[in-house]
Amino acid sequence: MEFYPTLLFITSLLLLSFPFLGALLRRHRRLTCKCDTCRSFVTAGWSASFPSLPDWYSHLLRRSPTATIQIHVLNNTVTADPANVEYILKTKFDTYVKGKPHSVILGDLLDPGIFVVDGDHWRFQRRLASRELGSVSVRSFAFDSISSEIQLRLLPLFSTFAAAGASPVVDLQEVFRRFAFDNICRLSFGIDPACLGSALEFADAFDVASKLSAERALEPAPVIWKVKRALNLGSERRLKKALKKINLLAEDIIRERRKVGFSTRKDLLSRFMASITDEKYLRDIVISFLLAGRDTVASAITVFFLLVARNPEVESKIREESNRVLGPGSPAQLPTFDQLKEFHYLHAAMHEALRLYPPVQIDSKYAEADDVLPDGTWIRKGDKVSFHPYAMGRMPQIWGPDCLEFKPERWLDKNGAFCPVSLYKYPVFQAGFRVCLGKEMALMTMKIVCVSLVRLFDIRLVGPVDPPRFAPGLSATLKGGLPAEVRWWKGGCGGV
Repeated sequence: MEFYPTLLFITSLLLLSFPFLGALLRRHRRLTCKCDTCRSFVTAGWSASFPSLPDWYSHLLRRSPTATIQIHVLNNTVTADPANVEYILKTKFDTYVKGKPHSVILGDLLDPGIFVVDGDHWRFQRRLASRELGSVSVRSFAFDSISSEIQLRLLPLFSTFAAAGASPVVDLQEVFRRFAFDNICRLSFGIDPACLGSALEFADAFDVASKLSAERALEPAPVIWKVKRALNLGSERRLKKALKKINLLAEDIIRERRKVGFSTRKDLLSRFMASITDEKYLRDIVISFLLAGRDTVASAITVFFLLVARNPEVESKIREESNRVLGPGSPAQLPTFDQLKEFHYLHAAMHEALRLYPPVQIDSKYAEADDVLPDGTWIRKGDKVSFHPYAMGRMPQIWGPDCLEFKPERWLDKNGAFCPVSLYKYPVFQAGFRVCLGKEMALMTMKIVCVSLVRLFDIRLVGPVDPPRFAPGLSATLKGGLPAEVRWWKGGCGGV
C-alpha cells in the first residue's frame, strides 16, 4: 500500500520540475553541421530573432555547406539536400522507416493507420488506398461533395461576412478548418457533421487529440508523458477523453453502416469495408485519412489567402485567368472538373504557397542500419533522420536568390503552362514510395475553394501576421489564426 503514495510523490516531483528539466536540456543541448568547414557549435534553441522554430532550422541549414545538420544529443540528422531526400525516400526506402519511436508518440491517435506503420501493415493499406483514391468514382464523389459544400455553406457564409455593415473580423483559419473537416468527413465516412454550422464536438475532439499527441514529442524526456498517461494526469487525461469521443463516434458510424449496407456507397469507409472486417482496424485507418485530409488542406488554403492578400497582383492574375476559363459574366459559377485543369496560374500559385508554407514542415524517419548519406553524413542505426520541406523552400541553391519571394511565375513555362519539378526538391507531398496518394484530391479541393472565393470577395488581413508564427502541431497552424475582413469584390456579383 505504501508503493502508490511514493509513486505519486515521484511523479508529482517530475511534473513540477518539468520547466527546470527543459531549461537544463536546452542549456546543454548542442548542434553541429556535419561537414569539414563548419564545426562550430551553437545552442540548440531558437532565439527571439526567428519567428518560429522552422525559421531557425532554415537559417542553420542555409549556413551548412551540405544543407545538412546533426543534433547529436538527440541522435537526429536534419537535411534540406534533394539528393539526401531521394536517398531516404526512394533509394534506401527499407532502411529509413517510420520506426517505433514515431508510432509510440502518435500511436494512441493513429496506430495502426497508414501514417505511422511500416512493413506489411503499410503495404496493405497503401494498396487499398491507392486503388480507392485513384478510382474515377471516388474522385467524382469527392468533387461533387466539395462543390456542394462550397455552394450550400462556404459561399453563403462568406456572403454573410461581406454583407455585415460593420465588416466583422473573421478568423479564416478556423473557417477553413471547419470547411475541411466537413468535407473530409463526407469523403471518409459519408456523413455531414455540419461544422460550418454547428455540432463541433467531434471536430473539437480531433483538435485536442492532434495537438496533445504532437506535444508529446516536445517533452524533454518521453518518460514524462508516459508517466502522465499511466496515472491518467494532465494532458494525457485530456487526450484520453478526446480519443474516446472520436473512437465512439467512429464505431457508431461503422456499426450503422453495416446495418444499412455499404456496397452502393462511395465514401472511403464503405469502400474499405469490402476488404476489411476488423472494425477497430477499419476505424483507425479511416481516422488517419480523416485527420490528414482535414489539417493539411485547411493549412494549405489558409496560407494561400495569407500570401494572396499580401500580393494583390497575384490575386488580379487569378481573377483574369478565371474570367478567361469561366467567363466574366457569372462570378458565382463553380468550375467543372475539366475546367480546373485549365487554371495553370492558380495551380502555380498554390504550389508556390505550399513551397513557402508546407502543411508538414518537417518529416522524420529512423535508420534501421548504419549508413552514409550521399553528402557524406554518417548515420548510425537507430538515429532519427529528418528532411525539412519548410527549409527546402528557402534554399537559394534549390530555388534561386529570390527563394523568399512569393512568385507563381517560377512554376510556369514561356507559354504560361504549369511545369512540375522533382518531388525530391519539393517534398511537400512526400516523394518516393510514400508519396501522398491524396495529392490530386487535395489540390482539387484547394483550387475550387480558392477560385470560388477570389471571384466574389476581397479578403484583407487584419493585425500583425508578418512574419507568420506557427504553433507546434502535426501540421502548420498559425498562432492566433488568420484574422481578416471579407468584402464583396467590386467585379463580383455582390450576392450568391
